[in-house]
Amino acid sequence: MVTRRLIPDAPLKVLLLMLGRGLLALFLLVSACPAWSAPASEDLPIRSRQINNFAVGSSATRFGALEFLGGLEMTSSNPLFGAVSAIRFRPDGTSFVAIMDTGHWLEGAVTRDEQGRLSGITKLTATPMADRNGDVGLAKWKVDSEGLALRNGQAVVSYEQAHRIDIYPDPGFAGSTPIGSLALPFPISELRNNAGIETIAVSPKDSPLAGAMIAIAERSVDKADNLLAGILDGPQRGAFSVVRKDPYAATDGAFLPNGDLLLLERRFSFGSGLGMQIRRIAGDTIKPGAVVDGEIIFQADMRYQIDNMEGLDVVVLPDGEVRVIVVSDDNHSILERNLMLEFRLNAALTQ
Repeated sequence: MVTRRLIPDAPLKVLLLMLGRGLLALFLLVSACPAWSAPASEDLPIRSRQINNFAVGSSATRFGALEFLGGLEMTSSNPLFGAVSAIRFRPDGTSFVAIMDTGHWLEGAVTRDEQGRLSGITKLTATPMADRNGDVGLAKWKVDSEGLALRNGQAVVSYEQAHRIDIYPDPGFAGSTPIGSLALPFPISELRNNAGIETIAVSPKDSPLAGAMIAIAERSVDKADNLLAGILDGPQRGAFSVVRKDPYAATDGAFLPNGDLLLLERRFSFGSGLGMQIRRIAGDTIKPGAVVDGEIIFQADMRYQIDNMEGLDVVVLPDGEVRVIVVSDDNHSILERNLMLEFRLNAALTQ
């Protein structure tokens, strides 16, 4: 029996030769493209002034459920510093990662005086954030970073205007493009242009949310005028909402060890000036379809050492004591200040 070739020998050789040349050309093209280069970090010298009294003209230390421990007003000769929108402390309670809404990572550490009060910031560096294409130095609306969470080798950042939640490796976030993203459990089109996701926080593993991450919008609301929110992962993934406390906007939040959420909110008007409050939301109320609210445990206005407070983190000391640290966003304005304030939380609220 004679087998007939479907393709004659000569055309087959020509086809193989063309294929080989094509693969070679592709290899040479890839080889010629320069590898992505991580953006350079910049050292930020910081000058700090200690804040010993929270209430102007008073030495009182107890304010609602919080006890004031000390604070800092920070300036830098480098004009890049400012616009801090979120902060997360490492387990050592000293080193931290923060973000600026200009699209920069901040890494540094706090120092303390002999009384244990905040005394300064050291080893502070800023690095431009890279987007999914590896681009840096983009227009602010493309990299308006507002929320930050650290979890399981990941640094998760929420952006508003160009709404998204991107995942970076941790360590290595400052020299990396996003390695993934998290989808919202509601249509992203419902987020307002400059009022998107400002709060992302990771729940404790032994809490009702079992380590899931949540997100809350600054001012974007549902049809009932409640803040849009969602559980981003885990078996309870789904949308919920947070009762809006007008004229306040939600700017950050962090979970307590018992699973309750502390939500930072701020307000501003030319008539009454700046204000801030912290709301405690019971963790077991956060579930898909729920409308959650909570007790206001702290409030402050222009009679206190506050500014445009945008970032909050919870730090748990080895003995179980809970510290609450809040930071402000000066919007790179000479009329606003960069503040870091530290409080001790009433132990009864951590049970």
